[in-house]
Amino acid sequence: MTSNTLTWHGHSNFQLTTPECTVLIDPWFEGNPSACVGSDTCGQVDLVLVTHDHDDHLGQAVEICKATGASAGAVVETAGKLIQSGVPEDQIVNGIGFNIGGTVALKGLKVTMVQAFHSSATGCPVGYILTLPDGYCIYHAGDTGIFSSMELFARLFSIDLALLPIGGVFTMDPQQGALACNLLQCKNVLPMHWGSFPVLEQNTAHFARELKEQGASARLINLEPGQSLELPV
Repeated sequence: MTSNTLTWHGHSNFQLTTPECTVLIDPWFEGNPSACVGSDTCGQVDLVLVTHDHDDHLGQAVEICKATGASAGAVVETAGKLIQSGVPEDQIVNGIGFNIGGTVALKGLKVTMVQAFHSSATGCPVGYILTLPDGYCIYHAGDTGIFSSMELFARLFSIDLALLPIGGVFTMDPQQGALACNLLQCKNVLPMHWGSFPVLEQNTAHFARELKEQGASARLINLEPGQSLELPV
């Protein structure tokens, strides 16, 4: 049986491939200084998830959906922006998108939208908790600062892998990210949203120190842009 694969395309851009489907989250390729490939190299895509409408997260969502016929998932108002930008309405998850606390299913994958604390011109910023057909659970936090109700996610889900921003300035920094791991009780953490702009953290060394200093049990997984990870880890 083909395994599940997670590829980091830099910044917050991830490609999840399971035997049943391929999902892109925040597919920023063109203009992304960390991306090693273009959006045209992703092959067939079944679902594109957008956490908020900033250009470095919305990325090439519209172009990918139009080219591949992929469904687009986003909070309702941001889904409306996708429609206005050219994504056919029948490709929008639920016809109009979904909202915080809601779960949608596609080819055995369950996607739950959760809150994030950031900004967005449309709707509100969100994160996603993805439960794979085999039960493996991934949390993509989107752009966010730390918030105490992350602890509730640990009561609702057994998070195997958390994808957390650590860059600072626009999101959590390494210290907040390490504390977030304790709140989430995640088994593994893969840091994102670092290194793509000069103002952000340029490596994960500080984050590794914070995990140790705060006694976080999460195992740090480091990827470089373009690298893939076989799941489960």
